[in-house]
Amino acid sequence: MPGGTGGNVGILVSEETEEPHVVQEAGPEAKYIVLFDPLDGSSNINANVSIGTIFSILRRREDASPSDTMAHILQPGYRQVAAGYVIYGSSTVMAYTMGDGVHVATLDPSIGAYLIADEHLQMPSEGKIYSVNEAYKPQFPAGYQRYLDWVKTPEAGGYSLRYIGSLVADFHRTLISGGVFLYPPTAKAPQGKLRLLYEANPLAFIAEQAGGMATDGKGRILEKQPQSMHERTPLIIGSKREVERVLSFLE
Repeated sequence: MPGGTGGNVGILVSEETEEPHVVQEAGPEAKYIVLFDPLDGSSNINANVSIGTIFSILRRREDASPSDTMAHILQPGYRQVAAGYVIYGSSTVMAYTMGDGVHVATLDPSIGAYLIADEHLQMPSEGKIYSVNEAYKPQFPAGYQRYLDWVKTPEAGGYSLRYIGSLVADFHRTLISGGVFLYPPTAKAPQGKLRLLYEANPLAFIAEQAGGMATDGKGRILEKQPQSMHERTPLIIGSKREVERVLSFLE
């Protein structure tokens, strides 16, 4: 691991570990922090469902002590310098942004390299697909329940439910085809279930760079100030008009 950082990464933060890994040999001048969910959707491995890796890159804060590790990690999402994910499915695809739009590349196994497949990808502004684990509907706040009732009415115009249960796969479909993905708070998880730093922030960065939107139901995901390394959050993400439509039911 340390030998692969190139001396530029000073801190590694994984969803699967309780504490961050400070790359001692890199020194305090290593200015980047990499946060990642190494295997999103791992519970679906036995079912051969698409899973993936999600990553976020931050720059060390200049106004914090090099030894104050958490001050560098607990930054709001708008300070990300890059984010992306790799999805392992029928092909291996990487989507990423460095703040200049969203680009998609496909792995060519014959040469062992990713080839750009789409530059400056734009998410459709609307999409008649909603993605949510509707089995939890009785536990959702009333506004979400009203939205889920509405999408089934003739007035909604014919929505389809698509839910894989692998966040990276559900988001990738939403990025390409449009629609909205919801992971609301529940009675058992009132703060939400998805991790802010490793899942919501990087995907929100990608969504916004593609013309989409991401919120926790109250405010922009990228403006949330993290309070802890493994903080959880509700998430509504996808096509801008579809996210706004969900929010209209929460008011």
